[in-house]
Amino acid sequence: MYKLCFKRKFVARHFLIGGDWGDENKPHSHSYELELRLFGNSLDRHNYLVDLVLVEKSLDNVVALFEDKLLNNLPSFNKTNPSLELFSRILAEKIAETITGDTLTHIEVRLWENDFAWASWEQAVK
Repeated sequence: MYKLCFKRKFVARHFLIGGDWGDENKPHSHSYELELRLFGNSLDRHNYLVDLVLVEKSLDNVVALFEDKLLNNLPSFNKTNPSLELFSRILAEKIAETITGDTLTHIEVRLWENDFAWASWEQAVK
């Protein structure tokens, strides 16, 4: 299986809701690192899994939706707890909407919140 990985760093703010998590219940920022992993079993006629330029553009556009924003105020989170796990899924779904390729089978978004904690979401692509 072929794999490609892209990274993006960005800062976003959030606060946790629905429980007593101390300072996490107050607005604070994280320096996130998004890892996008693309998977497929074959290459196209140019020996590419996907067009790298289009992936870069997609990543830039999706990150721009969240960068320097308070996640709690965004419709994507719809008044729910903006957990690391949920954020990784939301990012993956938005990226999957914009990336195409005949040989691409699925993607994974691994989202790092700091140097030691990450969550990921993996899904098939259409």
